[in-house]
Order: sequence, then C-alpha cells, then structure tokens
Amino acid sequence: MNDGLDFLARQWLTIIHVVLAVAVTFHVLIYKRDVRSAAGWMGLAWLSPVIGSVLYAVFGVNRVQRKAFRIRRRRRALHEHAYAESTPRRDYLAPLQRAVGKISNRPTQPGNSVKLLRNGDEAYPAMLAAIASAQTSIALSSYIFTNDAAGKPFVEALVEAKARKVDIRVIVDGVGSGYIYAPVFGRLKREGIKVARFMHSFVPWHMAFLNLRSHKKILVVDGTIAFMGGINICVGNLLKEKPKEPIRDEHFQIEGPVVAQIMEAFAADWIFTTGEELKGNAWFPPLAPVGRADARIITSGPDKDIDNIEFIFLQAISAARQSIKIVTPYFLPEDRLLTALSLAAMRGVAVDVAIPADSDHTIIDWATRAHVEPFLSSGGRIWRAPKPFEHSKLLTVDGRWSLVGSANWDVRSMRLNFEINLEVYDRAFASVIEAEIERKKGRAYTLKRLRQRPFLIRLRDRAARLFMPYL
Repeated sequence: MNDGLDFLARQWLTIIHVVLAVAVTFHVLIYKRDVRSAAGWMGLAWLSPVIGSVLYAVFGVNRVQRKAFRIRRRRRALHEHAYAESTPRRDYLAPLQRAVGKISNRPTQPGNSVKLLRNGDEAYPAMLAAIASAQTSIALSSYIFTNDAAGKPFVEALVEAKARKVDIRVIVDGVGSGYIYAPVFGRLKREGIKVARFMHSFVPWHMAFLNLRSHKKILVVDGTIAFMGGINICVGNLLKEKPKEPIRDEHFQIEGPVVAQIMEAFAADWIFTTGEELKGNAWFPPLAPVGRADARIITSGPDKDIDNIEFIFLQAISAARQSIKIVTPYFLPEDRLLTALSLAAMRGVAVDVAIPADSDHTIIDWATRAHVEPFLSSGGRIWRAPKPFEHSKLLTVDGRWSLVGSANWDVRSMRLNFEINLEVYDRAFASVIEAEIERKKGRAYTLKRLRQRPFLIRLRDRAARLFMPYL
C-alpha cells in the first residue's frame, strides 16, 4: 500500500516538475534576452525539480519592469516625450549625439552651467545653502543618507524648509540607507516630511528586490538648481574632518534647462515608489539659459532602461579619435565593453583608466586583476589612484565630451542599479574633468607585475572573476 502511494506521489511530483519547467522555459524564451542568463535559468528549472522553478518565480521574473510598464500605461503625464534633437551637432560627434538621444529618448539642451564640487567639503555647503534658500520645492534622493555629522545638517535644513512651507520629497534607498534600521527615514517621517524608501519590503516574496538598488544622488531645489554626481550623504565624504574611512568623490552643481530633465528623473522615481505624481511650476518652472554647455540626462535601470549606460559607453568609445579617460571605483565591465576599449587602444586612441589602489571590496580588486590583462595587452593603461578610496565616476572623450554621475564600470551598475548620469558637450568642462582625472593617476598597473604574481594568487583572482555578474 505504501509503495503504491509513494509511486503515485512520485508521478505527481514528476508531472508538476515538468509543467513548471515547461512554463519557466516559455517565460525565459520570451522575456530573457541574455543567452547565458536564459540557459542558466532553464537548466536550473529542469535539473532542480520544482525548486528551480520556484527560484525563477521569486528571483528571475523582472517585476520591476512590469511595475514600471503599468505605471507608464496608467499615467502618461510623466514628462516623457519622443526624442527630437533641437540643436544637432555638425562635427564628428554628431553620430554620438544622435545615438545617445535615441538610447535615452532625451534631447541635448543648450545653455547650461555645470560646476565641479570636490568631496563633501565643497558639495555639502553648496547643497545646504540651496536648501536654505528654497522657496517652493525640494527633491532629494540619495543611496546612502546617514544620521552622522554629514547627514544631520541635511535633516535639520529640511525640517527648517518644511517650517517655511516648502514642498519636500525625499527618497532614500531601502538598503543603502539602512534596511532594518533607517534613522534618517524615521526622523524625516516623524517631522511630517514626505519621505519614501526605494524598493524596501520585509515581505518574503519581495526579497528579490534587495539586489535592485537606487544608486542615484539627486538634489533639485525650486526646479531651478540641481546637484548630482557620485557623493552620498555620509561623514566619509568630509575629508577635512579626517574620517576613519575617507572617500574621495565629485559632485556637480547644475543650472539651466537640463535641470528639468533631472527633476523629471526624480519625479519618475517618486511615482514609481509612492504612486504620487509631481507636476506644476513648483517642480517644473520655466528655465532660461545660464551657461554655454549642451547637456542631457541619461537614466538607466532594470525597469525599462537596462542597456542604456552600456550602450552609451560603447557609442562613446567608438566615437573617440584621440583619447578616452576614465575614473571609476570598480572596473569590471562585461567583455564586449572591455573589447571595445581594447580595440580603441589598438587603433591609436590613448585609453587611460584610473581605479582605486585598493577599493572597499577586496573581492572586486581580485577579480579586476584577473579581468584586465587583454586590455593592458592591447595598449590600454590602468592607473592606481592613491588613497583615500576613489569613488569618482568620470569619463571624457577627445577633450570634447564628458559623462559624469553615479554609474560605475561594473555589471551591477549596468544591470541591477537605477543610475543617473549627465552627458555634457563642452570643451571647457571636459578640460576640467580631464585635469581632475590626471590628478588621480598614481602607480600604473603593468602586465609584467600582474603576471609575476604567485600562482595561487592568480588562481584566487581568476576564481573571484567568476563572480563578476554578482559583485
């Protein structure tokens, strides 16, 4: 009798396994574009009965993309417009301008001013001064927002702005600013300030979202002045205070018509997070030209813009004739990006990449050393930026084109994080960024030094590289 029941149970388990595996296979074939990811999920579904299919249902289905699609379908007034370039370029960067416009669905806008701010020592006072002068609105988004010597002045400034009847919205990342305990979120909420935690949930079936983070750092005041870049709100960025874990980074103060695009990016995140739409002159006032730079915003993320940053990197590399200069805290690009950089070096473009001498993730450092040999063999150069930890994200091409913002050169930034970058066509700004990059160059990585490492160290580094998609 028991043998019969066991046989029947096995039959039913087999039927359930086959039905689920077939369903996963159909879903993967329709929705997964990456061949490696598709093959991996299908293999897991067929080789791990039931469990593989359950894992795919929890971790493999892009519910973020589906949620974004529903919001856009329900609310068409998200300030998104069809791409139409109003100031097309006439030089050899014109194809780059057109391609980035098609990718981002945004035009370049003339008449902008972009000012470099070094570290929290320069960025925080400027940002706090803008908050103190706010009359109508404040939009603030930060991956890390801590309740320390850097964060407390921001909280106090926001509380004072609320007392002046300024309309305020704040987004903090659901993990970066504290998953279990988020003191800044709690304080702002108690003060009656509208604050949201990006993709935060204690519900088990939402745990897959823990890996999808908002890496953006945005401040827009009165819809007229914006700040963005790589700087979080934490004491590590206050180098003059000599913190235990100092971080070197750049932020940018922006004025002009492109500020509306930055505000649109925040508004899209706010409606995605809370369902509330931001509109009207308080958030989107008319903006007059104030400078000479042509600029546009590029957003990316696993909702609808999953390939944006990688495609734009590829376009910029292909457009380069003289030089490509990069600073990034993590240099683990996928093979096609590394190949594009290598080919640029082979055709005579001077390709320089500055990375931290030691990052804040040891395993990433190991993987990087195993990853970059083909690039160095092609003539590319990698420089070790001396301490403190280099967290900047800077890119220039030919001293004419620049990209700054929050995205790193790694799989996480290009596939999992929600990022924002600023594209700038302006020689003067590019020269400022290039000078900043030159200052960060330290000791060079060389093929000879990499190949002379002990065998076990090289083996460790190559093993670490296998985890590149998850680092």
